Amino acid sequence: MTVASTNLRPGLTELIKRLRLCTGRTSEPLVTAQAVASVLTELRPTPRLLTAAEREGSAAGYTRNTLHTEADFSITALVWRPGQRTEIHDHLVWCTFLVLQGTETENIFDIEGDRLVRTAQRQRPTGSVSGVAPPDDIHQVHNAGDTVAITLHVYGADLSKGTSVRRNYQVRTAPTYSS
Repeated sequence: MTVASTNLRPGLTELIKRLRLCTGRTSEPLVTAQAVASVLTELRPTPRLLTAAEREGSAAGYTRNTLHTEADFSITALVWRPGQRTEIHDHLVWCTFLVLQGTETENIFDIEGDRLVRTAQRQRPTGSVSGVAPPDDIHQVHNAGDTVAITLHVYGADLSKGTSVRRNYQVRTAPTYSS
């Protein structure tokens, strides 16, 4: 099912074609996420996948723009105004993303006993590509910059009727850090 006309989104048709070639090769989620990362690195989609209005985002919170869904994968562009963030969460399926514009900050977490522990923080500037797969994918993403950030996500499922988030984590106090 195509959500948005590929004719209006420069490069989307080629991206979909290439993703179809790599998503059906293996049942190993991390291998698939890495193959998708290679495609995103090679094709280098741009923010022009979104309309000017979509690239503005919303003051109410980060926005999701579903560009394409089908049985094996979904393509979504997220627009982050300064200060906007996700909850701490993990996923049901693999996910690969490319930072199209701005810088994304990602906090990586792990569970140690009954505590949620931040184990790393990564700054991902424009052009950065990353792929993750459950179960090692607890994170929180935010725009710590002062300009709009845009990220392109490819998820390993048809998300036309739902989300890739498995669960959200609540932090009762400031998360602890491991050294």
